Amino acid sequence: MTQPQFRISRRQFLKASASVVGAPLVLRTPLFGVDAPGNRITMGCIGVGRMGTGDLRDLMGRQGVQVVAVCDVDSKRLANAKSTVEKQYATAKGGGSYKGCGAYGDFRELIARADIDAVQICTPDHWHAIPAIEAARAGKDLFVQKPLTYSLQEGRVLSDTVRRYGRILQVGSQHRSNNRVRFACELVRNGRIGKLHTVKVGLPTDPAGPVRAATPPPKELNYNMWLGPAPWADYVEDRVHPQNDLGRPGWLRVTDYCLGMITGWGAHYNDIAHWGMGTELTGPVEIEGQATYPTEGVWDVHGGFHIEYTYTNGLRMICADAKSDQLGIRFEGSEGWVFVDPSRLDAHPKSLLTSVIGADEIHLCESRHHKQNFLDSVRSRKDPIAPVEVAHRSCSVCILGHIAMKTGRKLKWDPQQERFTNNDAADRMLARPAREPWNV
Repeated sequence: MTQPQFRISRRQFLKASASVVGAPLVLRTPLFGVDAPGNRITMGCIGVGRMGTGDLRDLMGRQGVQVVAVCDVDSKRLANAKSTVEKQYATAKGGGSYKGCGAYGDFRELIARADIDAVQICTPDHWHAIPAIEAARAGKDLFVQKPLTYSLQEGRVLSDTVRRYGRILQVGSQHRSNNRVRFACELVRNGRIGKLHTVKVGLPTDPAGPVRAATPPPKELNYNMWLGPAPWADYVEDRVHPQNDLGRPGWLRVTDYCLGMITGWGAHYNDIAHWGMGTELTGPVEIEGQATYPTEGVWDVHGGFHIEYTYTNGLRMICADAKSDQLGIRFEGSEGWVFVDPSRLDAHPKSLLTSVIGADEIHLCESRHHKQNFLDSVRSRKDPIAPVEVAHRSCSVCILGHIAMKTGRKLKWDPQQERFTNNDAADRMLARPAREPWNV
């Protein structure tokens, strides 16, 4: 793979460095919970909108962490995040004021700061890979919201880069830090349902939206930067910030920025399916899918869909739209089944629910809190519960499903070479054309 072509320029680096020199010093006080400065993790947060603000608050609630910088292409959101950080730290000090949080409209300036240990990325999906790759190359550890990347090629480059530079990356697949989910996967991995033969993953779908006219972008939004590597498109409010009927921003329903629920929820549920199947570091060998798509409006991601994956051992995974009571993962074996989602666990026979995993059986990685697991890994330098290559493979199976739905063909896949062996057009969909200078 070619290396990314978006290194920060000397002028940008000097500008960022100057802002660091003029910024308040990182606090070295017990406010952040750890007396030894070497144990304190200083963090910058890129993307501080809907999910980003929640993740920012979560970080500030973790002991031994100091958020020193925030970044967003929306100036209102950026100002709100800076205010949130400084108010919380001022309150934690017992009153007064605190002015120790830098604010940037360009992620490259945040990454250039030498005093930042780790970066959190909570941008739209099409903006995950580029800042993550640049941060890894700058020596930062990473927490990246799911799905890991927009394209499969980006995922391979990011995984290779993280490992090449010896960084820690945790993807936001927080269901792995759910005890119910882990126990379900341990039941399957330890043969409690006999020989596993089928896994059914139920996901929701996105409806189409109305046709709306283009308008000028709001003055607080750097719309060109928001689009980034995505194709140029006139600003339509439904593309970016507005909350739709599901309380989700419009970009989640636009293919140029997100592939729809196949990656939105699929990155969670297919990841858990792979965890239980023991296929975390590989992928299927055949994929076949179909879907319906909207015919008008900017919301163009898939509606109803059905995808079948086949793995080398004959195991089948069926990922399809489902009713609300079927949203989750159902593992089916020769002697029973296990169904799990983050809030419920069911099984047949029912005795499985009180089964005990023995000391000599398979015990999967345990995490009591997803963000804390990341921070612990930053300190220990041991892999977190959702490390980069596992995250890449979980994201990949979603992207492969998207490509199968778009082509309508039965595709044969080589999970080692990460190439289709029977369809050149599908192979070209593994990467995406990008606007300059955002090439990976």
